[in-house]
Amino acid sequence: MAARRRSHGARTYAAAGVNRKQTSRALAALLGQVRRRPPGQGVHPVQLKGHYAGLVRVGRETLAITTDTVGTKTLVAEALGRWTEVGVDTVAINVNDLAAVGARPIGLVDVISCRRADPEAFAALGRGIDQGLRQSRCLLLGGETAIVPELLQGMDVGGTAIGFFPPGRRPVTGSRIRAGDVIVGLRANGLHSNGFTLARRIVRDAGADWRRPRPGSRRPLGIEFLTPTRIYVAASEGLADVPGVTGFAHISGGGVRNLPRLSEKVRFVLDGWPRPSGLFEWLGRTGSVEPDELYQTFNMGIGFVAIVRSGSLHRSLAWLRRAGYADARVVGRVARGRGVALPHLGLEYSGYA
Repeated sequence: MAARRRSHGARTYAAAGVNRKQTSRALAALLGQVRRRPPGQGVHPVQLKGHYAGLVRVGRETLAITTDTVGTKTLVAEALGRWTEVGVDTVAINVNDLAAVGARPIGLVDVISCRRADPEAFAALGRGIDQGLRQSRCLLLGGETAIVPELLQGMDVGGTAIGFFPPGRRPVTGSRIRAGDVIVGLRANGLHSNGFTLARRIVRDAGADWRRPRPGSRRPLGIEFLTPTRIYVAASEGLADVPGVTGFAHISGGGVRNLPRLSEKVRFVLDGWPRPSGLFEWLGRTGSVEPDELYQTFNMGIGFVAIVRSGSLHRSLAWLRRAGYADARVVGRVARGRGVALPHLGLEYSGYA
């Protein structure tokens, strides 16, 4: 079964300026020119094709490293003059990728590129970064600020995070996922930090006002957009040592197509994933975005998943609820085959893109 045929004139991420296929080809071209040269002296990379974090063995220890930026969400922050939420995102987008391999965050190095350094904006960013660090029990190890007026009109904010695996813990890579496993989803706070190029285009073309609520909401649209990325470190910490937990996924750019990053040998059947509602439903309806595009661009309400053996399901759900993830729910199952399917919507994706 293929994804539903897109109606004429339907809006896509590619038309908004983000072409996934072109990006994939460009990345393949870049990586094709990089030769792997292990530094030796007890340092060895761990091969995890297309995963959330890079792993490297240093002596007896394994370290996890990831990097990401907040992207064009910063344009909404600039329009509203609010930067604290983006500071939280700077931490969240990186520690969540560490959490997706079961790594415990150690520290973050931030990077800010901008036209000019605004002390008030930087102070707000700092407050947000501090909030994110406290939530994830992570340290700020340093950072870099680049003032590039000829390169940028606004501000680009991101970071690099490093994590480790406590004694006795192995990386949770998804290699043990098998048919019969259960997919548990944790609620997202909203858009998080993905799909903003398309979402902003929808707002612009609809003539919507950032400072006014959309129909069906009491909060200003801009505040909805800026809601910080939820941090899932505690969920990963509590489940990473449970033998029946076989995989984690951070549902970031690519939506449900993130799941095949864990394993290309199984089929992820998402028969309990939320239908479009709230902000996602508004974006789809207002922007004439078809469901197949929505589910491969936005998280659609689930920001992180844990994949567990059926025998470990009740224990995992109970722990998540005690740890503050009372919204944890079964959103699907693992079956034989390949790719991702949302049978209640008639959607199917061949893999990550």
